Amino acid sequence: MHPVVSPQTPRRILVTSALPYANGQIHLGHMLEYIQTDIWARFQRLTGNECYFICASDAHGTPIMLKAEQDGIEPIKLIEKIRMEHMRDFGEFLISFDNFHSTHSEENRQYSELIYNRLKDKGHISRRMIRQLYDTEKQMFLPDRFVKGTCPFCGAEDQYGDNCEACGNTYSPIDLINPRSVMSGSTPVERHSEQLFFKLEDFRQFLADWLDSGHTQKEIANKQRELLNEELLEWDISRNAPYWGFEIPDEKDKYFYVWLDAPIGYLASFRNYCDRHKLDFDEFLKPDSKCEVYHFIGKDIARFHTLFWPAELHGADFRTPTAVWAHGFLTVNGQKMSKSRGTFITAETYLEHLNPEYLRYYFAGKLDDSIDDLDLNLDDFKVRVNTDLVGKLINIASRCAGFITRVFDGQLSEQLPDPRMFEEFAKASEAIATAYESRQYSKVTRLIMQLADRTNQYIDNEKPWVLVKEDETRKQVQGICTQGLNQFRQMMVYAKPILPNIAAGTEAFLDIETLVWQDAGTPLLDHRIKPFKPLMTRIEDRQIDRVIEDSRESDIETPAISSEFEPLAEEIGIDDFSRIDLRVARIINAEQVDGSDKLLRLQVDLGDSTRTIFSGIKSAYQPESLVGRLTVIVANLAPRKMRFGLSEGMVLCAGTGDQELYLLEPDSGARPGMRIT
Repeated sequence: MHPVVSPQTPRRILVTSALPYANGQIHLGHMLEYIQTDIWARFQRLTGNECYFICASDAHGTPIMLKAEQDGIEPIKLIEKIRMEHMRDFGEFLISFDNFHSTHSEENRQYSELIYNRLKDKGHISRRMIRQLYDTEKQMFLPDRFVKGTCPFCGAEDQYGDNCEACGNTYSPIDLINPRSVMSGSTPVERHSEQLFFKLEDFRQFLADWLDSGHTQKEIANKQRELLNEELLEWDISRNAPYWGFEIPDEKDKYFYVWLDAPIGYLASFRNYCDRHKLDFDEFLKPDSKCEVYHFIGKDIARFHTLFWPAELHGADFRTPTAVWAHGFLTVNGQKMSKSRGTFITAETYLEHLNPEYLRYYFAGKLDDSIDDLDLNLDDFKVRVNTDLVGKLINIASRCAGFITRVFDGQLSEQLPDPRMFEEFAKASEAIATAYESRQYSKVTRLIMQLADRTNQYIDNEKPWVLVKEDETRKQVQGICTQGLNQFRQMMVYAKPILPNIAAGTEAFLDIETLVWQDAGTPLLDHRIKPFKPLMTRIEDRQIDRVIEDSRESDIETPAISSEFEPLAEEIGIDDFSRIDLRVARIINAEQVDGSDKLLRLQVDLGDSTRTIFSGIKSAYQPESLVGRLTVIVANLAPRKMRFGLSEGMVLCAGTGDQELYLLEPDSGARPGMRIT
């Protein structure tokens, strides 16, 4: 067990978060993990440990191929574009990566080939013919993500061919129920193909010992131990061309499966950092390393990180992780994140309206070392931030600094009126440090708020606003406020991993050097501070309302009423259908919507009235080409308030995605206002 705070013998630590996939935006569910990891890494640095926080874009695999093809660009351009967007969002959320690299890198190619060749040379790689799905229309074998169907374990529909997002189980595409090709929509056939496999069974005893040694949470270890009760299946590590990734050495048209090279991206990103900063990579990754390596992940990818990954590393003569810590999923207002409810919130949308440290504090107040899901209740979010951060913590600095600046020319007193209280606050560092180390952030925030309550009570009892009015008691005010500011400074030391910007603002107005953990034990006396500036403002209801409104906008898509690539929707009755009022409408004006990459603003004529409709067809049509055309709209859809205005209906299209949309047009003779029957 490492000492939590030991500046005489600093620990050497490598810490990672799971690699974000390079085909979409970062949302608040993602941010839960990066904030959790960042707080832990910042705490380690604050206490004097040598800690490197590494990450990278997960840049290979079928979804990226499909997304790049859909966008009409090369995969390399897509992954770099997404990587820059991710880095922007992480920076705004104060995520302190030492390096953010890419799995599509020369370092990752080298380590993927090195690990594969070492495993192969030791006999841990096998090859055999397997049944595989083949698209006869496209004349190609289908990689796992080119197939969708029903999960063979839990029955969840619309799952990809490698693992189920609903239950977390992994499987082969051949196991899917009712599979269909993502490429053509056709039902694939079975054909034989030779593939390469990692022999996980070779590492049975090693994995049993590793799971029994406290390297992950008990819930995760127990789940993986269930697999050890039967033969461990070999892991398919190859994919046929076409595939976006690294070619396997000495193989023809074979590529490493993305889950083979993705975790190796941890090593590659760290190697990239080491080469640029002249750090010894091997000191951290050799089998007998005394350094520490920690992975923070979501519980849905625990099997890859607690079975395949440690076995790979051990078999290829690298050290295995000190620990793999999993967390639960994020819900919003007690439910799965939803675009229609406006709770599928991207990092970018959140940052347009709210301070990132609001969310860092709220997540910290709910995070512990369990794998339980965490709920972002938006009402509770507002109350907790306004009450704890603004009303309790920052209020201490505001009420004390004002007296020191106005009455005592910014000068703190030469001694504390209650040194015993200061010492009690200093001793709290032990419990808070232990809570940080064990990822019990909710306990950290609770302990800090207890100190804030005590400090506010102290100020209330001493009543400096009364004492300052009398000459004989005015001098006491300097001591009282010096006491309050010193205890605020201690609390900001403790809260700095969670609230780095507020800590920086505290350092600025106190006019002090960068705070470190040991500063909580030494008072700041006979020192001149600068005028106080607000460190944080309260959350207003309108800010949260705007986040929800803007998040709903991201769900505005024109639904396709038929698609050769999609299965039929759930059956409805005639009464259900009769409630939908479909009308012929003529588009009389169409224009771009500033600030939206999906929407056009349409003015439509219904015969006896006109309406404004925002439609997600920008990728398929130029506005001027739509004017004068007849189309079909849902006329009795409730108006939806958007940040661009009020949308009063929905235009119907057919299609298979953003790049292939076709406006529905009635036959000749139809007139605006006619009902579709």
